[in-house]
Amino acid sequence: MCMLRIAGAPSTCGMLQYERSPRKYHPYVSPTEFPMQCKSTIGHRFLIILTGLALVGIIWLGAGSVDSFAQENQVSGVAQDQSPVLPALSSELQQNRLASVGRGLNFLDGQQATDGSFASHAGTGPTSLAVAAMLTQGRSADHPVVAQGLQYLLANRQADGGIYAPDSIHKNYETSLAIMAFSLVNQGKTYATEIETAAKLLRQMQWGPNQGKGPKDMAHGGAGYGRHGRPDLSNTAFMIEALKAAGAKEDDPDIQAALAFVTRCQNHESEFNKVEFATTGPKDGGFFYTPAAGGQSMAGEDTAGGLRSYGSMTYAGLKSMLYAGVSKDDTRVQAAMSYLKKHYDIEANPGMGSEGLYYYYQMFGKAFQAMGEATFTDEAGKVHDWRADLIQELHKRQQANGSWYNVASDRWMEGDAVLVTSYALLALSYTK
Repeated sequence: MCMLRIAGAPSTCGMLQYERSPRKYHPYVSPTEFPMQCKSTIGHRFLIILTGLALVGIIWLGAGSVDSFAQENQVSGVAQDQSPVLPALSSELQQNRLASVGRGLNFLDGQQATDGSFASHAGTGPTSLAVAAMLTQGRSADHPVVAQGLQYLLANRQADGGIYAPDSIHKNYETSLAIMAFSLVNQGKTYATEIETAAKLLRQMQWGPNQGKGPKDMAHGGAGYGRHGRPDLSNTAFMIEALKAAGAKEDDPDIQAALAFVTRCQNHESEFNKVEFATTGPKDGGFFYTPAAGGQSMAGEDTAGGLRSYGSMTYAGLKSMLYAGVSKDDTRVQAAMSYLKKHYDIEANPGMGSEGLYYYYQMFGKAFQAMGEATFTDEAGKVHDWRADLIQELHKRQQANGSWYNVASDRWMEGDAVLVTSYALLALSYTK
């Protein structure tokens, strides 16, 4: 039995107990086939009061196994967050966040395979995301589920230094995510060798001289999937974040080359971007998938010419520019902010609707965290508490069994509850 206690959460129950059905959950099974039961235990209310506000959420994961979220920033073995400090959340928001996190972690625990992997049919990426989600939510590297996940990733370390499934065509993606997971353990010191060799592979795979591409080529500086034969903004954003996690500085030549590629993905003409898409496209400041190999936007082509911008890529582009040292006052950042002011949305991925919604949420959270501002004012002058919006939306969308998955679209594997739950937990980690 697994139990989540929510102190003070708005409910008819003084304390909620969630009991797992014996049936193992499969990400494509209807959530109604995996029920949770709420039992009133009002008699324990005095116990909660006496423990005080210092302990607002505990997950019991089997006999004697306890995760406390009250000390998230002091957990041994987890790299300290270097992101800008934001004001403390309200008590209600914090309780909702902790409740959602606890239930999400509990769900993931039940999905780990005996070899330590999560959703290994999709390579090593889901395992890296799940492990990173657990570490960013306060678990230590010694936690049994985390430790087994890390061992699985180590077992997939390849001769070229990359960390990916054998015969993978997603080497950049999988290796980038593994670096990000390893960097969260002991500030990257425990797996320093693995991180260093993996980052070296990322640099070798980056589109540039190794692929015969000069600085003026549309593909130069980017990273991508193997099967498409061209780079894209999503993979490049992960590569930039991984190189930063591996210790690269903002002025690192490979990060600056990646920044040039990211800039070419923006519908904004500037001294840094004179490519055809910038001069003939929508010029709305948003970002699209790739300018390489003829260009592509998952949102399609603009009726007036060029490629349409959309939300998830715009947040990915904004985050990447900030990671590469671009100032908030820079015309590129200001143009991206202009697009987002027109398209601030917590219920849909602008330009894509429900498609890629949870990928959008984690990019949304990461970009706003990088901006370091607690509120965001849209074009109409409305002030949004983006952390409150994200916490409340994910709290509302969480399934009864603690998971998340995209009920409206399974594009890009968002019908897989393991992958999507990891996205959601990472998104929530940016709201602390």
